[in-house]
Amino acid sequence: MAALFGARVRRLRTAAGLTQAELGKMTHVVSTRITQIERASGAKPTLELARALDAALGADDLLVELWPYVYREAFPDWSRKFMEYSERAVGIREYAAHVVPGLLQTEAYARAVLSVGRTLGSKEHLEERVTARMGRQDRLGTPDRPELWVVLDEAVLRRPVGGQAVMLEQLERLLESAAKPHITVQVLPFDQGEHDVMGGSLTVLTMPDGSEVAYTEGAHYGQLIEDPDEVRSFALTYDRLRAAALPPLMSLGMIRSVMEDNHRGANVPSRSERRRLAQEQLQQSGGRQLRGGGRRVPRRRARP
Repeated sequence: MAALFGARVRRLRTAAGLTQAELGKMTHVVSTRITQIERASGAKPTLELARALDAALGADDLLVELWPYVYREAFPDWSRKFMEYSERAVGIREYAAHVVPGLLQTEAYARAVLSVGRTLGSKEHLEERVTARMGRQDRLGTPDRPELWVVLDEAVLRRPVGGQAVMLEQLERLLESAAKPHITVQVLPFDQGEHDVMGGSLTVLTMPDGSEVAYTEGAHYGQLIEDPDEVRSFALTYDRLRAAALPPLMSLGMIRSVMEDNHRGANVPSRSERRRLAQEQLQQSGGRQLRGGGRRVPRRRARP
């Protein structure tokens, strides 16, 4: 399907009398990106790029309609339609129980999360997903950017996905993102106890016409809810979570506190290292040595 998509782009571009560089300029990508698409090499096009190509080439939605099939192998069926809705949403409200939402992930964090998926087929498959996820973040910097409101379970902050360094970078990204006027981040602390969405994540999307859809997701499944009555119920559930969460300023304080804890933890020497350092210090000062259990052994005094 990627090859078919690329062939259609090449045929439409040729018919329009455009070079790859000219088409790239019209769609705000470099010419080598157009080459990759036409040859079905490199990362697959994002939905946003498919729309731009469709408009530039006057394809009458042909490329947009092909796009889900291009991504059939890269993403499971239950996530593609949600991604299409997300591209058009003017408001995104999301509760995350286990990991940082994709729109706010660093590349290293995203790679760590995506590398453990059951639907992952190969290293190339992983890179396609990482590239697509990073590409979807671009919309947060455009004039038609959506309002993003995220509630993070405290577990999201404390699970060291990818290791300490990756997690510290990710927490810094959360603080940077929350400083932007169109992004709000809250934390739902452990002491709030049980709630309706403990098993997974919940997203409520507001579309340009004011309608809403909801999406729930677990580790290996997802469900898109479009029925208005069901969506209203999920929207109410989200509002309850938002009310139970810490206020935004206190939430940022908790994120900073976790960062400081992680930093201290990363710099605390191991037990054996602490013993070695202690022994060295005592020896240098002519003091007493330490035995295996840390018990001090006084030096024997010379007999008179």
